[in-house]
Amino acid sequence: MKDIPPAGPRFSHVDPAIGRECETFLSSWRIPSRRPAFTLVELLVVIAVVGVLAAMMLPAIQAARESARRMTCRNNLKQLGTALHHFESAKQLFPAGSESHPYPAAPSTPHCFYRWSALAHLMPYMEQSAALRQLDLSQPLYGANLQVTPANRQGVAQSIGLFLCPSDRQKPVAAGFGPTNYAACTGSGAGGGTPFDCDGIFYINSETKAAKITDGLSHTVAMSESLLGDGPAPLFDASAVDRRTTYAFANAVPLTESACRGASMWNVSDLRGFSWANGEYRCALFNNYWTPNSECVDCLSAVVIGSLSVRYSAYGWRAARSRHPGGVNALLADGSLQFMTDDVDRAAWQALSTRAGKEPVSPSF
Repeated sequence: MKDIPPAGPRFSHVDPAIGRECETFLSSWRIPSRRPAFTLVELLVVIAVVGVLAAMMLPAIQAARESARRMTCRNNLKQLGTALHHFESAKQLFPAGSESHPYPAAPSTPHCFYRWSALAHLMPYMEQSAALRQLDLSQPLYGANLQVTPANRQGVAQSIGLFLCPSDRQKPVAAGFGPTNYAACTGSGAGGGTPFDCDGIFYINSETKAAKITDGLSHTVAMSESLLGDGPAPLFDASAVDRRTTYAFANAVPLTESACRGASMWNVSDLRGFSWANGEYRCALFNNYWTPNSECVDCLSAVVIGSLSVRYSAYGWRAARSRHPGGVNALLADGSLQFMTDDVDRAAWQALSTRAGKEPVSPSF
């Protein structure tokens, strides 16, 4: 076997000077056999920096999301305002805030069990015809047995996105009912929170015409927001009361502030906002007795003894409430929207709720 000559330089076949230059060039491009790794200190510094950046960005992201949710909420109210004006154009008046009248098919039914809300009557004017076809508004919402009338059980169970603020839970709070974050304004809450012949636009059997709103459509609140209820029903533990999402039940008709402060029961039956179809203070009615997001707990009572024309009628002081920071969206009777802050003057807020109070209210509120 012949001896194999040792391997020479890779460029031994070229000019020695050129070969040396090529060897030098290649050696400068050699990849090191080991790369230096992060030290523990460097890794901790990177983690800390990422954490600080995330902490700085999170509030901005949350603020942007809430801004989008608030805009959606405003759009919902804007659509309700458009429906209100379509209804008024067709009927020459605004819908009743609630209904109360005899039911000939079952004469023992309390008159207020009709209870159909303004939201229910607005359905044909806000592209909810399919939902409306599942309702029979000629029958009362509740029968004499305190149950939803059979013809309406499927209809009132529908959850309708237009009636829900995206900043809130957006989930039913009572079995068999679609909830609502929006309610019609009965006025200032005068008369102990009466639902009859109120000084606002909407109340039991109201037939308010635009011409009767002499304070001006742009100076009168039509609708606003309210939070969906939470907690057990009924609730007897005062320490568990969340003033934002519960209501007190007072043994007084009409209401008094002392009776509301002395209440020992909350969420007596269903939670607040549990039904968009129900035109009472727990659901689709509110008033401006308290300022937006008031620290005072909402307060309700009911007529339990009396003729069928008034029996079970609900009285209430229910504030506008929302999860938007600093205030609530309010729909004015002209269809415009205002964001009403929590610190709005109480007298001015009440003046904005009346249709013919003749109170001087600044256009800027």
